[in-house]
Amino acid sequence: MLAFADAHLSALVTDWRRWLAHERRLAARTLTAYDQDMAAFVAFLADHLGGEVGVEAMIGLRTADFRAWLATRHARDYAKSSTARATAAVRSFFRFVDRRHGLHNPALAAMRTPAFHRPLPRPLATTQIEALAAAIADGRSAGTADTWLAARDLAVLMLLYGAGLRIGEALSLDRREVEPARAELRVRGKGDKERVVPLLPVVREAIAAYLALCPWRTEALFVGKRGKRLQPTVIQALVRRLRRALDLPETATPHALRHSFATHLLSDGADLRAIQELLGHASLSTTQRYTAVDGARLAQVHAAAHPRA
Repeated sequence: MLAFADAHLSALVTDWRRWLAHERRLAARTLTAYDQDMAAFVAFLADHLGGEVGVEAMIGLRTADFRAWLATRHARDYAKSSTARATAAVRSFFRFVDRRHGLHNPALAAMRTPAFHRPLPRPLATTQIEALAAAIADGRSAGTADTWLAARDLAVLMLLYGAGLRIGEALSLDRREVEPARAELRVRGKGDKERVVPLLPVVREAIAAYLALCPWRTEALFVGKRGKRLQPTVIQALVRRLRRALDLPETATPHALRHSFATHLLSDGADLRAIQELLGHASLSTTQRYTAVDGARLAQVHAAAHPRA
């Protein structure tokens, strides 16, 4: 947890971080990044203002102070994406203390987030996903001790690609939330927003096969070798290992399976609004990035196949 010289500021930041973790349900990596961004912002203010930074100083910041912070990051060659995230962290904190504690800073409205182009999602081809699934399934031949682990890994992959879940959403599921007879799944995603996702028969079968073999009977759906809730790093390491073995691109990650889910649905004519609901995006503009991916793929096909290309 972050701690500052001013006890009141430390307490507010602790409240804010607890809110991010438990109500906004931000990923652990995002929380860590926000911690670093807030610590760097306060360190800048201490140097910029020439003294200890307290709540009064934070609320008294002027537009020129925020601009000086952004100018300093620019002079130090921070990536625009990094500064955009840091700006989001600072905005989030000030909005939190405004709404929860009535501490308002009007200068914040004048701070502009640096513009930058988000990289397009990089989906995998269906053949690449099939190769991943086959490689995981082949792990069952390693011996009975590893059979349930291979079944678990395949079930996780099926959820990521077959239902478009984020890895954190998949691994936070409990057994009681997944019943073999149910053709849908309630998922609690970012911002504690709940959505209903249909479960394909192949996904339900993969989960049922895993549960039948899993030696642990715990609350968590997916568990590690010792029966504790499975951590994302295990699946990330698995996909990293397999992409090297299968000569897949570096962009082949667990999250790329979610990208693939959306892109393949769009390619086959699914409605953009429906895809937004399935992915749990708060804004349609986030989902619209997949139209650019599909357009780029069509352009490549056109260039490769047209006789006058």
